Amino acid sequence: MIGYAMVGTNKLPQAHQFYDAVLAPLGLAQVEVSQSYVGYAQKHTPDEIEFYVTEPYNQKMAVPGNGAMIAFKVNSRRTVDQFHTIGLRSGGTDEGAPGLRPADGSIYYAYVRDLDGNKLCAYCVDKV
Repeated sequence: MIGYAMVGTNKLPQAHQFYDAVLAPLGLAQVEVSQSYVGYAQKHTPDEIEFYVTEPYNQKMAVPGNGAMIAFKVNSRRTVDQFHTIGLRSGGTDEGAPGLRPADGSIYYAYVRDLDGNKLCAYCVDKV
């Protein structure tokens, strides 16, 4: 149903580095780069861009959406953990350590904010 997701940035070179690192364990790689955006796709389907980081088209400052979040469904707790660790090491901020939510639930989540304050999540259905 959703064609792709997009977040704004005011620091494209730094955001490019952040997302290259954070999206790698999720199987997403940079497949298109321009002066104003970077597009990411699954490694096995590089022509199907799923995620963009872009400078705003209207040339105003990018601001994170209040209540907005991009969530990436992954296959394992290990990938969720990697996403969170790499996000923090790459300059992101912690918005929720990896763990089950609710504590007795079956979905394992982790949350970070990117360099511009956009909220990101990686999650998996717990199979442990």
